[in-house]
Amino acid sequence: MKPTEELKREHQAIKLMLKIITEVARLLEAGQGVDLKDLNDILEFLKIFADRCHHGKEEELLFPALETAGIPRDRGPLGVMLSEHQSGRALIKDMDEALSVMARGEERAGLNFARQARAYAELLTAHIDKEDNVLYPLAEARFNQKIQKKLTEGFERIENEVVGPGRHQEFHQLLEKLGKKYLEKTQTG
Repeated sequence: MKPTEELKREHQAIKLMLKIITEVARLLEAGQGVDLKDLNDILEFLKIFADRCHHGKEEELLFPALETAGIPRDRGPLGVMLSEHQSGRALIKDMDEALSVMARGEERAGLNFARQARAYAELLTAHIDKEDNVLYPLAEARFNQKIQKKLTEGFERIENEVVGPGRHQEFHQLLEKLGKKYLEKTQTG
């Protein structure tokens, strides 16, 4: 499997979480309670799976390889992707702060969490589209098999050393659990 195909598969998992957080935002905006543990789990997924794992693979390995292949880091598609990664991190931080306030019993913080969650979902939906349809095809056109092999090995290192053995599977189980709880409920009701 090409490294960009692995990243696209991770995008599928992230897009499922974006659907979940959009539904969670809707529930919070409607004044309905959402389990704080679920919100914690969502943030852990975003921090570790989406950011440290997925964005880590891009920032530590893919983007430098593209830069070596002649794509400038500070402007063009790489500059946009890096800027959007930073914007996403800021929104995760804002959601984290809102969750802390919610945990202290301040219900209005749920609306702030919902606002940040919607902004994050919108940002990452557009971001993923750009990566899948612009950046990754650019990488595939410029990378030979040797570079792709090196990227794949680096991706495995990040999975093991940064994320930890078995965590990827745990996150997929979390997605399945939250998907059943928040998405299937809205489709049937």
